[in-house]
Amino acid sequence: QVQLVESGGRLVQAGASLRLSCVASGQTFSTYAMGWFRQAPGKEREFVAAIRWNDGNSYHANSVNGRFTISRDSAKNTVYLQMNSLKPEDTAVYYCAVNTRLRPASIRMLVAVAVYDGWGQGTQVTVSS
Repeated sequence: QVQLVESGGRLVQAGASLRLSCVASGQTFSTYAMGWFRQAPGKEREFVAAIRWNDGNSYHANSVNGRFTISRDSAKNTVYLQMNSLKPEDTAVYYCAVNTRLRPASIRMLVAVAVYDGWGQGTQVTVSS
């Protein structure tokens, strides 16, 4: 199994930038992809971005494309989410997730919650207007 620990969330003003980090430990050799999701109060968990571990190919949700960037440091078993031009609607708990078992035919299939078999505890991001 892979354990995940997120960090970096905090209260910021609109227009600010933040970088979230997620450190993976355990059976990290089995990682196929990692992703970031978010969940606002009263809403469903929403896909933000995903990255394929072996080649770094990434995919971002339309709502964050051009503002957020997912990246990974394989040597540190860490995935990052660089968030720029933050908006109040970005306020949510951000979760890191890992996929160790499935090999989707397309990176676009990594938007689905069901693809992931491990989740972090989440880190709160609050953007004030």
